[in-house]
Amino acid sequence: MNKDAEKRIAARLARTMTMLCVRNTHIETIHAGLTPVTHTGDWSDVTVVDADGRRIPWTAVSHITNDDMRELMRQIVNRLYTFHLCADDQKLRAEIEKWMAVADK
Repeated sequence: MNKDAEKRIAARLARTMTMLCVRNTHIETIHAGLTPVTHTGDWSDVTVVDADGRRIPWTAVSHITNDDMRELMRQIVNRLYTFHLCADDQKLRAEIEKWMAVADK
């Protein structure tokens, strides 16, 4: 197999694994909600006011809590583990095939 074909297969597998192992995890909860508007394009015109009244520039605000990060990583690790451990399982193979079609888009 030539290098271009190997790269295409690796890219397709990476997209499929992302769909199966990252999408529909806690990342969806983190992603939900309103997105602020920026007119400058670099977010320097956006601030967050916290409960103590501090005005924090958007670029300095943490956009994910430690608990959210821990939950996200736990879910992704579990799904990647299952993906690798059960890759030959017929039920998972069917799921992989389904998501490969979506990942190609």
